[in-house]
Amino acid sequence: MSTPTPATPPAHATKATAAASEPAKPSNFLRQIIEHDLAAGTYATRRWAGSPGDAAHHAAGQPDPAKIRTRFPPEPNGYLHIGHAKSICLNFGLARDFGGVCHLRFDDTNPEKEELEYVTTIMNSVRWLGFEWNGSPTAQPYQASDYFDFMYRAAEYLIEAGHAYVDEQTVEQIRINRGDFGKPGVDSPFRARTPAENLARFREMRDGQHEDGAMVLRAKIDMASPNINLRDPAIYRIRRATHHNTGDKWCIYPMYTFAHPIEDALENITHSICTLEFEDQRPFYDWLMERLIEGGLLSSPPPHQYEFARLNLTYVVTSKRKLAQLVYDHKVKGWDDPRMPTIVGLRRRGYTPEAIQLFTERIGVTKSDSWIDYSTLEGCLRETLDVSAPRAMAVLDPVKLVLTNWDEVMGAGKLDDCSAPLHPHHPELGKRSFKIGKEVWIDRSDFEETPPKGFFRLFPGNKVRLKYGHVIECTGCTKDFEGRVTEVQATLVPDTKSGTPGSDAVKVKGVITWVAVADGLAVEVRLYDRLFLEAQPDAGGKDFIEALNPNSLRVVTAFVEPSLASARADQKFQFERHGYFVADGVDHTKAKPVFNLAVGLKDSWGK
Repeated sequence: MSTPTPATPPAHATKATAAASEPAKPSNFLRQIIEHDLAAGTYATRRWAGSPGDAAHHAAGQPDPAKIRTRFPPEPNGYLHIGHAKSICLNFGLARDFGGVCHLRFDDTNPEKEELEYVTTIMNSVRWLGFEWNGSPTAQPYQASDYFDFMYRAAEYLIEAGHAYVDEQTVEQIRINRGDFGKPGVDSPFRARTPAENLARFREMRDGQHEDGAMVLRAKIDMASPNINLRDPAIYRIRRATHHNTGDKWCIYPMYTFAHPIEDALENITHSICTLEFEDQRPFYDWLMERLIEGGLLSSPPPHQYEFARLNLTYVVTSKRKLAQLVYDHKVKGWDDPRMPTIVGLRRRGYTPEAIQLFTERIGVTKSDSWIDYSTLEGCLRETLDVSAPRAMAVLDPVKLVLTNWDEVMGAGKLDDCSAPLHPHHPELGKRSFKIGKEVWIDRSDFEETPPKGFFRLFPGNKVRLKYGHVIECTGCTKDFEGRVTEVQATLVPDTKSGTPGSDAVKVKGVITWVAVADGLAVEVRLYDRLFLEAQPDAGGKDFIEALNPNSLRVVTAFVEPSLASARADQKFQFERHGYFVADGVDHTKAKPVFNLAVGLKDSWGK
């Protein structure tokens, strides 16, 4: 018996595979910016000493060998989702295409929410998507916490230069005095302290002499600025929390908006690419770079921040808080539930790196928010799996078909050999073999006692072909007391087996798939659908839980052809006439096969 080969595209794969493995490079505003900077030599004077560092460290290095440096800077406080995948493909893809390097960096400035579990899964997800970071397959990711000493030194410099002060107002007082879009802020009563007073107070914060929340360090910019983010933003706060990297060394931690620009500068990032919600933070990013360059702590030219529209995908939520709620309220079966938009969930569902890369290329990069229909993502999966997935027959809703004249025509107890290509367009991949006998399983939907118009499959008096097998003629059915069909009967039309001289002797309009009772394999099949019934389940402050699809998962016992007995976990197949399926990456074993529906053969949502 032949067994499926791994689901790997052949060397002469079609254009769809080529598009996934060798991405096209359509122009967008970010590519245009990078092309302009390279032509103008904007970052040609940068120097690199082999590791991140301050101005003196970089000055001692050689010209930076990377033409550009981008970064993907996740906070290790959750699992990455499809929106992060867009950012990963964008940042790593730009670095790849322009002879640069993309850094993986953990923005681990919030120890209360961060765990090593998230660090590990983020690294695995980036690798699975097909990327390596920091210029080497063995390189360690960068961490914001590695720069805490420099960040503290930078904060002290800002204090000494009169650009920062310690504020002892309460959180509520700071919020009120900050003003709003129609009212300027009010100066803190602590804003006029001398640099020496502020420095002493900041060092008391560092040394643990004050309670959490008792005071913060704020940048001194402009309390009347129309950009509220420039109204003396907080840059350090007291937090007694053990950090997964630095332990209990620190009881003060930098705010993300302070740490992120510094991390970029220390790592020689050229193009700091963020989503649009950070656009209003860019003036502070630039302000901080200017101040630290003035103080000689950072070198010029500084990195520059650019913003693009985040991914809004229909029938999905991507808020980390809401995804966590789905997990912790047991609405799904974990972060890797195949209904989740997390990268681990998509992978378990059957998505491939090629499909996700193709999706991110296809939706493009813009500065305008828009919604992408979920069917676009599904279409990319179909397109990539069509050229790579081995085929197999499966019966998902089985009812027994008995060929009543089998013994007379073929011989009592005899089984006949059948075969089919592993892939219809790639004969070099070989064939799969299976049996046909007196009894076979067919899908219940392939029989109608009273057929509707245009139905060409099994009904009394009609002939169909069992795919790769014989032509049969339906004679009737058996029902239980409730009128449910429990068995279908048919007769075998002699000398009509596929591949034989008589196969064309009888013309039929219908062809159905089947699995022999004799060698069919009983398996668990998980039929996944979209997790939400509404295209925008959390729009306008709606309770997204109310939009959950109660039928997003159905589990059935199905029968598949014997070639799938050797299927490996995470291997993809096309179940003919049904869709693309994957052997579950967690639960699938040879003793208990489990297959997940990845995507149907066509988009049938709402039809």
